[in-house]
Amino acid sequence: MKKIILFTFLIIFSLSATTAFATKSDTKSATDKPTIPVKTENKMSEEELSRLTKRVEEIRDMDKTNMTIKEKRELKKEAKSIRENVKKDGGYIYIGGGTLLLIILLIILL
Repeated sequence: MKKIILFTFLIIFSLSATTAFATKSDTKSATDKPTIPVKTENKMSEEELSRLTKRVEEIRDMDKTNMTIKEKRELKKEAKSIRENVKKDGGYIYIGGGTLLLIILLIILL
């Protein structure tokens, strides 16, 4: 059993290493300057977050039977943009498939 797990890890790491070393290191960018990521804090305050969630709930609870198609579309776009803004605020963590597999294997082994 231990040999199978060892070989599985060996295969996973060897296959991932080939894609990591696939780029050429001698290629240079147009500016020859290293890129420095700029950190910006765009966190929403609790007031803004509660105001946006209340607005989404208002849109959801509205009686839309007497509205025109154009008004319904505008409400749908507004609700969608509010949801996207809340998602951009950092409420979600994305985990890749390989990382998820590795985490599950580590949990099983430990």
